[in-house]
Amino acid sequence: MAVRFIIDSASDILPSEAKKLGLIHIPLTITFGKTEYRDAVDLTHREFYEKLIESDELPSTSQISPATYSEVFRKVTENGDEAVVITLSGGLSGTYQSALIASEDYKDNIFVVDSRSVCVGERILVQRALELAKNGLSAKEIADIIEAEKEKVKVLALLDTLEYLKKGGRISAATAVAGGILSIKPVITVKDGKVELVGKARGSKKGNNLLRELIGQCGGIDFDKPYALAYSGLTDSLLNKYIEDSGEIWKSHTDTLPITTVGCTIGTHVGPGAVAVAFFEK
Repeated sequence: MAVRFIIDSASDILPSEAKKLGLIHIPLTITFGKTEYRDAVDLTHREFYEKLIESDELPSTSQISPATYSEVFRKVTENGDEAVVITLSGGLSGTYQSALIASEDYKDNIFVVDSRSVCVGERILVQRALELAKNGLSAKEIADIIEAEKEKVKVLALLDTLEYLKKGGRISAATAVAGGILSIKPVITVKDGKVELVGKARGSKKGNNLLRELIGQCGGIDFDKPYALAYSGLTDSLLNKYIEDSGEIWKSHTDTLPITTVGCTIGTHVGPGAVAVAFFEK
């Protein structure tokens, strides 16, 4: 009996990467106007940002249905395997609830975990689960450990613009205009499964400093567990500047940094130019 892992596209683990890792990847759907796309399947991250920048209105995302999960669970169990399902935060999507509903008929071999995170935070939790699987643990044992350790996952993101928070109705137009004039760079996190604003800085340099300070306030990074950086948009220039400004965090621990791109689930709300860091706190 093998342990399988079922993930969603909100983890920003691409289908090609999931295949190499032996993960079962299920995409959320994203709709621009009247056209629906499967996240990272019909629409790459780059194509998503090209459309986002051109569009006057924000796209909408749709959760994975219980029926979709049920079909995947059926195939897994028919092969005699068991699975750990790691979903994006139940506070941000009904996808977790869909997985729970579908798992009702598979309580002995399908174990659902609400990551309480998204994007790179969800990604590193999946990577941690893969590490545990190498130790020969059962699906239930892995799910129990992930349930406990997910509380230590921290996600921090520095935004380059307030425009997309305004479009999404999360801040007022006046606040967005004032922020743009003052070059305000907000920092957001995922707390209790929901996105929260944790700080603001004036200008990119101070924003990078604030991001570094907030990492320190979390107690620092546990480099013995997975960690990751990510950027949104069409270029990684702002991420490279952040890495340069915060080199002391990384230099003594690693020669290479795991870098990925932010997909549609969070990218819709933060827009291009965001820099994100995810790690397990010490």
